[in-house]
Amino acid sequence: MDDLENKSLTPQEVAEILKISKCTVYELIKRKDLNGYRVGNKVRVDMLDVEEYKNKSKSIKTKKSGNPEQAQPERAAAAELDSNRDDRRESFTICGQDSLLDILCRHLGRHPRGVPALRSYESSYNALYSLYRGDANVAAAHIWDGKTGDYNIPYVERMLPGIPSVIIRLAARMQGIYVLKGNPRKISGFEDLGRKNISIINREPGSGSRILLDEYLKKLGISISKIKGYENESNSPMGLTSAIAKGHADMAVGLELPFLKIRQIDFIPAHKEYYDVVIKKAHIDQPIYQAILDIMKSEDFKMEMHGINGYDLTDCGKIIAET
Repeated sequence: MDDLENKSLTPQEVAEILKISKCTVYELIKRKDLNGYRVGNKVRVDMLDVEEYKNKSKSIKTKKSGNPEQAQPERAAAAELDSNRDDRRESFTICGQDSLLDILCRHLGRHPRGVPALRSYESSYNALYSLYRGDANVAAAHIWDGKTGDYNIPYVERMLPGIPSVIIRLAARMQGIYVLKGNPRKISGFEDLGRKNISIINREPGSGSRILLDEYLKKLGISISKIKGYENESNSPMGLTSAIAKGHADMAVGLELPFLKIRQIDFIPAHKEYYDVVIKKAHIDQPIYQAILDIMKSEDFKMEMHGINGYDLTDCGKIIAET
């Protein structure tokens, strides 16, 4: 399993494994159906993510064709993309990237007033935009506003103009800096990004970690044009830590996660953040949204979340603001 996890593939190699075109590989990465990350100007995909996609697509091909041996892989990939578009329009969708939302969806599926919910793995910024457009029913975000020092509320007010919304606390957690085990570059904080010998790998635009980094750079007066590797991106913490472990970058900004030590990564705590759920106020009294509030306040939900290190659940389910 470790060999699979560490093997990095080009889009062309992924296309050959999946028997689809390279263009389809890029489309799958763009839609977050296949995890990819950037090293320099090149896109890479871990073999473990390809195996996970293959297992998922097998069930899709069986449903679409009735005969997995005769299914056309290219058509199956296209059918999956079309199916995802249709499902997001017609089903109850929770939008955000954290695994806490997977737990929330599972509880919602078995709640008396709940429904099976779809997950849309979008960044915080895109999640709020999806809520505004009506493409999502619930959005989750962790966006720090450097001007006010507040989390999420200023962005909800700006990105959902004229739409009264309710912001509900999910968890507090720690953002920080990933470095190689032993911290050979002696990195201590965001200010080290001003050093010429430090390179980074970044999260994608719109992610909470990327916005946090940009806000700190602005406060510190560090130009992004001076930062080596600023344009190199990954769509996941695993992509960040993989790049650092392989020597492609010296540091990255991300969440404190339990797998870091396994990946030979040290974590430098830097900033406490808040992860919140956002619902349109016009919907809050409907049974399914009340079910979400019930779940977030329930001991069963909190007990399951307690197994995730680094998450403070003290105010989980508390309405912290209305816009």
